[in-house]
Amino acid sequence: MRILIVTSQFPIAGEPNRGRPIHQTVRELSKLADVRVLSPVASYPRWAKPRSYLFRAADATHAVPGCDVRYIDYPALPMISRPFNGWLCARTLHAPLRDFAPDVVLSYWLYPDAFGAMHAARRAGLPLVVGARGSDLRVRDAISKRLTRPVLHAAQRILVVSEDLGRVAARDYDADPARIRAIPNGCDATIFHPQSRADARAALGIDADAELVVYVGRLVPEKGLRELLDAMATLAPQRSKLQLALIGEGPMRAELDTRIAADPALRVRLPGAQGPHEVARWMAASDLVTLPSYSEGHPNVLVEALACGRPVVATPVGGIPEVVDADCGLLVPARDPAALAGGLRDALDRRWDETALSRRFSRGWDAVATDTLRACEEALIAVK
Repeated sequence: MRILIVTSQFPIAGEPNRGRPIHQTVRELSKLADVRVLSPVASYPRWAKPRSYLFRAADATHAVPGCDVRYIDYPALPMISRPFNGWLCARTLHAPLRDFAPDVVLSYWLYPDAFGAMHAARRAGLPLVVGARGSDLRVRDAISKRLTRPVLHAAQRILVVSEDLGRVAARDYDADPARIRAIPNGCDATIFHPQSRADARAALGIDADAELVVYVGRLVPEKGLRELLDAMATLAPQRSKLQLALIGEGPMRAELDTRIAADPALRVRLPGAQGPHEVARWMAASDLVTLPSYSEGHPNVLVEALACGRPVVATPVGGIPEVVDADCGLLVPARDPAALAGGLRDALDRRWDETALSRRFSRGWDAVATDTLRACEEALIAVK
């Protein structure tokens, strides 16, 4: 089978961890089928760069190990062109789709990527499979939500990373439940597995007796980072060894730097974005991993933390309750710094069974790829 994957959520030059779950799926899927990735990236004028996220232009020469990927760009203006980005994306897809001649088009990220893929697939008479990651279903602006609906209605199969997201698709967009397939993320056990905390701390320059809380993800308000700093400030006077490491980059970086500099009691490290092996080392060095998000799909960081034998403190949003229960972590209300401080305190004071935590998840990315291929085969049969 020849599968054309359309997604902007893929590693690019300067951002090698972008769309890592999709990259890992594609790498394994490429062992089962003939796969090509088209990664459409919005191209902005120099005088009109977006401010809501860290924009990086596509580099057509960038290579991704284990994947056949082509980067293409389309013109855009922040905010102004958003209603038209799907159409602009579609225009760039027609020629490379025709050149590859796939059997199925699979697109991750519903708007504008899958919207553009929908029109390109329709023009070529091909079945469409779409994959939702979380925030592309829980969209806040009316324009994106309205343009997402026809994508979900047109797709022969809708892939979601949690049962919760499947319910959102059916409830909020009237998607056909018979076309929805929940395919949870996998975990690379060759990277994320129990390691010596002492060795990891020595390598990272962290005191052996520190109480280290680690967050991994984008530095954005929706991840609950303001509440996390408030919670750490509450705990700091009673816990002199308490430290926080925020692993990642994002538009909140300057705000976080200012907040940390203004409060000497906050002992916070900002190592920036890290590769998978470095993330695993930070997890190994930690006492716990936290993710106090406002919304989530199926957060891979929690699966990876547990695979490393570390408990988690998170919020009961999206697919998180499908990953976290009382045996492996604590769930606290979102947007509640006091509750988060209590959860972090209780988790730090509790003794956890590292071996039991690490055995909770054994699903590899090869299983994700197999499930994805099966959904593509179903879509192909559905149009015959």
